[in-house]
Amino acid sequence: MTTSAPTIHAVQPDEGEGYWRPKPANGYVVVKVSPRRGGQRNLAMGVQIIPPGGFVPEHSHEKQEEILFCFEGEGVVEVDGVPHCFVPGTVIYATPWMKHKIINTGTRDLKFTWTMTPPGLEDFFSAIGKTRQPGDPAPAPFDPPATIDRAQAESGFGDYER
Repeated sequence: MTTSAPTIHAVQPDEGEGYWRPKPANGYVVVKVSPRRGGQRNLAMGVQIIPPGGFVPEHSHEKQEEILFCFEGEGVVEVDGVPHCFVPGTVIYATPWMKHKIINTGTRDLKFTWTMTPPGLEDFFSAIGKTRQPGDPAPAPFDPPATIDRAQAESGFGDYER
């Protein structure tokens, strides 16, 4: 079996697929590495920014493993209902079906990376978000699309709180 080598090896700060997030997360995500961007077929990675008061609802993934790495701001990650500080240097490792929720409890943007194998999260962001270009002003908070349930199922979410 032959596999093709990834075609991307360096991604600069303003590069990637950007998507504004709907309520309640708000903020945005930039997909840095994914199969459709020329990356490894079994991995996706990106950066997510959540403004103060925003949060990613509790959810799990059917088969994916996810690593979250906080590099700026402060928040809380609830893992199977147990809160953990999410500050620069914190790593969260989410196994399949492990419920997790990310909350910005600080006064400035919470910034973290997510790395997922196998990929799928990048497809979810493109399905529910609005395209973002670097430097674009943030849109007014907007509701998720009516197709969010289908997008969750197709991208590997096991469950997703609303």
